[in-house]
Amino acid sequence: MSKAEKTKQFIIEKTATLFNTKGYGATSLSDITQATGLTKGSIYGNFENKDQVAIEVYKYNAGLVSRVMNESLGEQYSTSTEKLNAFVAFYRKNWRSVFSNGGCPLMNAATEADDSFPILKKCVQQSFTLWTERISLVIKQGQQSGELNKSVNAEEYASLFIMLIEGGILLSKTMDDEKFLNQALDKIKNIIEYELIILPL
Repeated sequence: MSKAEKTKQFIIEKTATLFNTKGYGATSLSDITQATGLTKGSIYGNFENKDQVAIEVYKYNAGLVSRVMNESLGEQYSTSTEKLNAFVAFYRKNWRSVFSNGGCPLMNAATEADDSFPILKKCVQQSFTLWTERISLVIKQGQQSGELNKSVNAEEYASLFIMLIEGGILLSKTMDDEKFLNQALDKIKNIIEYELIILPL
């Protein structure tokens, strides 16, 4: 990377947790300069405005979520069931780090952007669409192999899994109690075991 590209990436990485914990609207330029140790001139020399920083930071945070998902649903697992269970296990094992970094960046950005930050809202919509497509693909692959129930709608179950996880994270973070996330993950496990998997006769 060029020096300018390295500086831009430095700003994004240094402010990633800041935007996710404090919020995209509440994070000020002064917060950004304090987090990075750079001047306002240096920030504006690399980004058009604070909104552009926010968008790039969101893309970075969403990319981290995407990489985790790809690892959980990756080819190291031979069956769709193993992939879905690995996906659930990630949140079971790593909820502390998710919470300490401000919670799910997709949910945080979604609740904040809404109609006040339409560009960010569009980015969040794209992220959730990709997330749904990734999970539904795993379910469809299991259906094609005869492992999972062909009568279920893969997109609907993928959306349900996302709603349960996001709702569990929201309640657990709000109430400072991981039991709500665990309840959501338990529900997903039950759905996988009793609604998706085709049991041998």
